[in-house]
Amino acid sequence: MKASSGHFVLKDNIEYRDMAKVFPEVLTTFLEETEQVPEDEDVMKMFIYLNMTELEKNSKPEGYNRKGRMRLVFPMTRKEFYIRGSSKSGEVVRLTEKISKILTKAGIKHDVEWNALSIIEE
Repeated sequence: MKASSGHFVLKDNIEYRDMAKVFPEVLTTFLEETEQVPEDEDVMKMFIYLNMTELEKNSKPEGYNRKGRMRLVFPMTRKEFYIRGSSKSGEVVRLTEKISKILTKAGIKHDVEWNALSIIEE
């Protein structure tokens, strides 16, 4: 299977603050798997800190929406986040499934959807 985006749609009873405990692992896994880890460790700490600050306030975090082959995005319109690749690939599927396992292990209830960007962009 190939996909251009993998979406983690959070269940109604899950709040953004619930993700705070697992988000450092999610972001680190995303950056390591996509080979986008910043060279400077302080930059990595800053990304985690900025996202954690928002999650602890129960707000949508920034994610990792920088120029690169993949992005980790928290859209404004739905209680979800997604991985977006530059094209359809098995890598998006593999990484989505890996992060889904991390979320499930942490008790973050969610559904996975594929290629659902048209829903968000409407």
